[in-house]
Amino acid sequence: MTNRLSRWMLLVAPLLASCTATTTTKEPGMHAPDFVRGEVRVTEHRGDDDLLSAGLGLSGLAGTPASFAQPQKPTAAELRRRAIQTSWKGIADLGPLGGYGKVYGAVPNVPGREYQAFAWIPGAQSPHRVLLQIPDDFDRARRCLVVTASSGSRGVYGAIALAGAWGLPHGCAVAYTDKGTGAGYFDAADDTGVTLDGGRAKRGSAPLEFEPAGNVHHGNIAVKHAHSGDNPEADWGRHVLQAARFGLAMLDRAFPEQAPFTTDNTRIIATGLSNGGGAVLQAAGLDDDHLLAGVVALEPNVHVPGQGRALYDYVTEASIWLPCALADTRFEAAPMARTAQGEVPPAWAQRCHQLHEHGLVGGTRVSVQAAEAYQHLHAGGWTDEAMATAASTTAFDLWRAVAAAYASAYMRRGADDMPCGFRYAAMGAKGAPGIADAAVRARWWSDASGIPPGNGVGLYGGADHSLDPNLVGARCLRALWEDTDPSTQPLRDSVEATAVKAPRPSLPLWVVHGASDGLLPTAFTSEPYVDWVRSKGAHPLYWKVPYAQHFDAFLAVPEFGDKHVPLLPYGYAALDRLWSHLYEGAPWPAVVPTPESQPRGSGAITAAKLDLPAAWTVGPK
Repeated sequence: MTNRLSRWMLLVAPLLASCTATTTTKEPGMHAPDFVRGEVRVTEHRGDDDLLSAGLGLSGLAGTPASFAQPQKPTAAELRRRAIQTSWKGIADLGPLGGYGKVYGAVPNVPGREYQAFAWIPGAQSPHRVLLQIPDDFDRARRCLVVTASSGSRGVYGAIALAGAWGLPHGCAVAYTDKGTGAGYFDAADDTGVTLDGGRAKRGSAPLEFEPAGNVHHGNIAVKHAHSGDNPEADWGRHVLQAARFGLAMLDRAFPEQAPFTTDNTRIIATGLSNGGGAVLQAAGLDDDHLLAGVVALEPNVHVPGQGRALYDYVTEASIWLPCALADTRFEAAPMARTAQGEVPPAWAQRCHQLHEHGLVGGTRVSVQAAEAYQHLHAGGWTDEAMATAASTTAFDLWRAVAAAYASAYMRRGADDMPCGFRYAAMGAKGAPGIADAAVRARWWSDASGIPPGNGVGLYGGADHSLDPNLVGARCLRALWEDTDPSTQPLRDSVEATAVKAPRPSLPLWVVHGASDGLLPTAFTSEPYVDWVRSKGAHPLYWKVPYAQHFDAFLAVPEFGDKHVPLLPYGYAALDRLWSHLYEGAPWPAVVPTPESQPRGSGAITAAKLDLPAAWTVGPK
């Protein structure tokens, strides 16, 4: 370490609370992979700023948002801490009834180092982030690298509650990628984007996570997933494989005396959840070099050619039909399907009336219209269980947000020409478009989910002044899928480009999915994938977990959590079993019994209600 760096560390140590940060681009005999452009940022995390929770621990992760000393100009350490906290709270149920840290899971203090860089897929206009966490107690005798991709459109720490929480305590290094998504929002109002350390800088003054190809209208905000022009979903598998290669290269850099780290001496385990689960399945199908030793995918967004249904297909259908279908009496007891007074939400009843006005349902009463909307969805493969749970997604207006962003990504549109008149802008007074407050803008990278609205960014347009203003946008987005006009063909071509390829038959692969998933229903995703892979000669394991749904974080919502169980513990259990197979010589099972899980109920979750196979759990080394 240089004298200059030592002096710098002494100056900032009191502020960063044992977190020291250095930046390197070259080390003797060690080179970053060719797909990395620019610096590799190396940071050390010890004491009260560790790898797994940034020093917050379980109680801190579950608590109030980590603060910034200067809200308009947070430090890199503050942004990282808050990004880790946000990623945990967005995925795991950390509530008092959820059982995290008591019934399953743990958040130990894990000191170590991080290596982070911008990586590029050939031909891409924007980079994806790659990040490697190496614990100080990395097991050099049983070399293990876990590779993962963020769920949803989250930033690079988006899978830490799954991959980090399991891998780091096992002595594994963990490689992450944001897979071309993330909250590196570009604000045209001040011409700034996000730098490698999470801070903001002007276009041209530093490498940015995302900057639009051209100028953006002053009032609009550009989002990487929607506006990069890359259709990143088609490359999620390549992002994962690059992250794995980045991980091996950085292990060489961290332990030069034991280099090279290769698949001959280091086992690579891929795991991910939701979009991250789809990403690792994509990677498995592209893994011609046999990088991956095993895969565990939770509730994957996976598109099988000619089977199941593509995400855009059922999301745009749900955005139109579910509000009315959920007014049916069979969903009276579904959480979030009724007002506090036990009534059908007025907006949902109005949707039924509007569907009737457009000739899509018959009858003059909401009950009849709702029954027809229900039958329409049922005929398309929606189960009652999926629809009931999807009341939460509908109540939070997630269908519209997802459909607008993905339409723009698939059609490779920019911030100023999103399909169907949508656009993103900072939320001003009374929710109207405005200019972002500097403190709000500074928090985007750490707080935002990667798909607005939220965190001071609104989704505007795609609406009219009718009694059901969002229906016009929903129908427009649906038409992009159903039309045969040549102008809409790029969307369908982009969706087909996301189709997964079959993995090699010998690859240990386990798919874990909640039977009650209302966002990515098993009938459209995991089940056709598992059947298809089996038809190709592979032997994937499949857990369809009763009473588990898509959002563990939603389980803290009263009444909603009562009817479900978390999915994360089953992912941990599957990873434990894979570990036993790879490192302890345990046979890979031919089949696995479906857990006989039970709803949590009004009290705290118990091990008995999870019904986990205790004999498989090996726990941290």
